[in-house]
Amino acid sequence: MKTDINESILKLLEKDSRLTTEEIATLLALEEQEVKERIKDLEERRVICGYHTLVDWEKTDDVNVSAIIELRVNPQRGTGFDRIAEKIYQFPEVDALYLMSGGYDFMVQLKKAPMREIAAFVSNRLSVIDEVQSTATHVVLKHYKDHGTMFTGPKENRRMVVTP
Repeated sequence: MKTDINESILKLLEKDSRLTTEEIATLLALEEQEVKERIKDLEERRVICGYHTLVDWEKTDDVNVSAIIELRVNPQRGTGFDRIAEKIYQFPEVDALYLMSGGYDFMVQLKKAPMREIAAFVSNRLSVIDEVQSTATHVVLKHYKDHGTMFTGPKENRRMVVTP
C-alpha cells in the first residue's frame, strides 16, 4: 500500500512539480501532513532527485544548440562501464549520461552551448579518454516533445473554406 501511494505521488510530481502538498493530498484523498512526510522521505532517499523546469528555447533569443553524442567504449575489467561513466559525468558540459544497449554504449546529452564549444568538448575532452573507441555527435534541430510535453501548439484547421 505504501509503495502504491508513493508511486502515485511520484507520478503526479513528475507530471507537474509545481503541485502543492495540499493539491496532492486532495487528489489522492490523503492528509497533507502524510504527503509532506512521504515527499521528504522520497527526497532523503534520493528517489526524488530534483525538480526541473521545461523550457521551449525556440521561443527565446537563445542561439545555443543541444547535442547528443553516441559513444563506443572499451569496458574495464572489474568495473565495467561504471568507471568510464564516472569520468564522463564529472564534466560540467554533460547534462545527462545513459548506458545503452545496441550499437553504442553511452548516450551523452550536453548542456546547450555554441556549436564551437560542443566541437571543442568532443575533440579535446571526450575523444581523448583512453577507453573511448568512437563518437558520433548529433545536433538537435528541433524539439517536438520532451518529458511528455509537446512543444507544438494545436494544429490549425487547414481545410479550405468553401462558400456557396
